Amino acid sequence: METSGRLDRGDGTHLAWIRTPGRAPTVVFLPGYRSDMAGEKATTLAAFCAARGQALLRFDYSGHGISDGAFEDGTIGIWARDALAAIDALTEGPLVLVGSSMGGWIALLTARARPDRVAGLVGIAAAPDFTEALMWQAMAPAERATLLREGVLRVPSQYGEPYAITRAPIAVTCPVRLLHGQRDPDVPWETALRITERVTSEDVRVTLVKDGDHRLSRPQDLTLLRETLSALLGQDGT
Repeated sequence: METSGRLDRGDGTHLAWIRTPGRAPTVVFLPGYRSDMAGEKATTLAAFCAARGQALLRFDYSGHGISDGAFEDGTIGIWARDALAAIDALTEGPLVLVGSSMGGWIALLTARARPDRVAGLVGIAAAPDFTEALMWQAMAPAERATLLREGVLRVPSQYGEPYAITRAPIAVTCPVRLLHGQRDPDVPWETALRITERVTSEDVRVTLVKDGDHRLSRPQDLTLLRETLSALLGQDGT
């Protein structure tokens, strides 16, 4: 039976969560931008995990769904810390992260922050650091050369310390599965290939859905998600 509650992340802001009990590893769903734990992919995973006896955690970032806070006050860094707070407080043992769109970026950040716990990662139209391409276009030739040569470029910031733009590998060593629609108008499908180049894991597979859009929420897309997760968990699915 599912349980639900609200977690104080440490500053009086409460994050809403729902847990499904079951066996390890715990599947953790990370929603996308302005999405929440009541969305179609989240509820599909909840039913899938309940049917197979798999533990699941889903939650709302601050400013999303029924969690506290204003959306406008959030940042990727804040929402990534929300994810770590929920995982650290509400789960034990190994995890398999499932991140949709921006949630794919947060999944990568989480896997990098908790490498001893994350046993697998599924990205659905994952959108890590979607400002990178725009930054590259805005750079002067000398700045691009510095970034390529040294792996880091420090640019002035109005907030004090220079802002570091890097091309460092993403230190994620767990198995990674990436699902991406080739008719995605928001995040180009080539982003999935860029992720494979950047993560340090050698166990990375990309599945492209030729007629798939950004949401990948059609019945056939949700079947693909269930099949992908089942294979990653290494057990017969339901």
